[in-house]
Amino acid sequence: MVSFLQIDSLTKRFGDLVLYENISFGIAQGEKIGLIARNGAGKTTLLNIISGKESAEKGDVVFRNNLRTGYLEQSPVYPEGLTVLQACFYSQSEIVRLIADYETALLVNDTKALEALIPRMEQEKAWDYERKAKQILSQLKIKDFDQKVETLSGGQLKRVALANVLILEPDLILLDEPTNHLDLDMIEWLEGYLKRSTISLLMVTHDRYFLDEVCNGIIEIDNKQIYSYKGNYSYYLTKRAERMEAAQAAIDNANNLLRKELEWMRRQPQARATKAKYRIDAFYELEKKAGQRQEEGNVNLNVKASYIGSKIFEAEHVSKSFGDIRILNDFNYTFSRYEKLGITGDNGTGKSTFIKMLMGEIPPDSGRFIIGETVRFGYYSQEGLLFDEKMKVIDVVQNIAEYITLGNGKSLSVSQFLNYFLFTPEKQHSFVHKLSGGEKRRLYLCSILMSNPNFLVLDEPTNDLDIVTLNVLEEYLANFKGCVIVISHDRYFMDKVIDHLFVFHGHADIRDFPGNYTQYRLWKTQQQSAVPDGKQRGRSSEASGVTGGKPAYRQPSDKKKLSYKEQKELETLEKEITLLENEKKAIEESLNSGTLPLEELNRQSTRIGELMDEMDEKTMRWLELSE
Repeated sequence: MVSFLQIDSLTKRFGDLVLYENISFGIAQGEKIGLIARNGAGKTTLLNIISGKESAEKGDVVFRNNLRTGYLEQSPVYPEGLTVLQACFYSQSEIVRLIADYETALLVNDTKALEALIPRMEQEKAWDYERKAKQILSQLKIKDFDQKVETLSGGQLKRVALANVLILEPDLILLDEPTNHLDLDMIEWLEGYLKRSTISLLMVTHDRYFLDEVCNGIIEIDNKQIYSYKGNYSYYLTKRAERMEAAQAAIDNANNLLRKELEWMRRQPQARATKAKYRIDAFYELEKKAGQRQEEGNVNLNVKASYIGSKIFEAEHVSKSFGDIRILNDFNYTFSRYEKLGITGDNGTGKSTFIKMLMGEIPPDSGRFIIGETVRFGYYSQEGLLFDEKMKVIDVVQNIAEYITLGNGKSLSVSQFLNYFLFTPEKQHSFVHKLSGGEKRRLYLCSILMSNPNFLVLDEPTNDLDIVTLNVLEEYLANFKGCVIVISHDRYFMDKVIDHLFVFHGHADIRDFPGNYTQYRLWKTQQQSAVPDGKQRGRSSEASGVTGGKPAYRQPSDKKKLSYKEQKELETLEKEITLLENEKKAIEESLNSGTLPLEELNRQSTRIGELMDEMDEKTMRWLELSE
């Protein structure tokens, strides 16, 4: 394989904080590598070093000669005054600049410029390039080419920057959270595009389905060192479990040897001078080895939410528009106790507006939300993070509450709660301004949860959180004794957390699907493939419009009467699906315990895959009958 990038003996520190020390790895042609680490471990810093935006303490970054590279930053910046079109084609490449000039002339219908540019496009064979560029812009829903970049939202700018990187067709691209601010259709398109492409890449993302589908290698930063795995995310999980088990065995072995060495070291002081120096040195090495800890962040937080009554909230004839854009139209819904609702849909269809109306931040044009008296909201918004940067981490949370109550009558202090969410005692006493962007997001999440709400409203909670933190949050929500509404583009997170979906189609068309996101996509794909010529059915074949109570999957008028045999099958399926869900939950708890031997871990991992397939099959049949 041709080497595209080689990192040798790289060290990076900020003051006393060492991010990594003497790390080495390489990326070859065709490799698609996912970079995984906890927030604050230096993922973005490593990409910045590779791209030349930051310097390292020591070490070498070597690219193959004439290698074309691209870098999608987490927060991209373009010079003010550029239009969206100019930013999309922002490059030193002559062909890219030629296409940009052609698109600009086409946009303003400059016939004279077009007459001069078309022969050049022919000469440079740029038409295929231009067609691919237009496909990328179309899939990322970039349409307003005249808009200035300084007027774009963070999400719009990220899409423009992603288009810019992909249009350049580099040999190697660095991607920092490419799925942030993309809707699910865009994520799935990008997933397919990168899978089919011959581009090599190094990518930081929290999207585990994306990692699993796109990557053929994983690099993990752990305890200032690099660990490489040749496989996708699922393979990484298996091999990492083996590594952690081996490391724990080495620590246990060191502890046993340490006890014996300790007896030897404690013999009469007068005999110390005669002891072999190598034996003394070996003792201190063993002591260091035995003192290592495997901090996995496995959590079983059975937090006792404050009491919530049977009345949660009701939406009565709610309508909302912004000019010609309709968000809700005569919307009615009664939210149930302990309901866990996911909200999905394209950007701009009104998902966040719906949440803000529920929270009282935006008034509806007509109708109302009636909130139960016992409801205590915990609202994680995209616009959060309003911290005093000069405060210490522990003080931020301690100002909200001194402790949090657990379901067994016990309580956790602020420090213990922060530790569960992966803030070490050292981090807890650091100042907020020293935290990374992801660590600030994690602190914001802790500040919401520490207020002990009984109804969590989470608007894109997974953006900028690392995978370990997401595992902790998923475990927290699984044990949460309250209500949850989640807006997220993270398919893996949604599948683990929610029990049904609101799908926002735009133009006030909201449908309720009785299942998780993967089940919804599977159902939607089957519906599309069942239609002749690949044309999608009208939306009447999708989930029912939400009008009140717990809506059926179709409109009631669309239903036909089931036969006695079908009715019995439907009842049996409901029981079987419940049993499968319970078995799946029990296996997930067992897998998260961190106590399983390797053989049992592999067996249960295989079984959970079988369960998912069986649940999908039975759920699809249940949907057919329930329609």
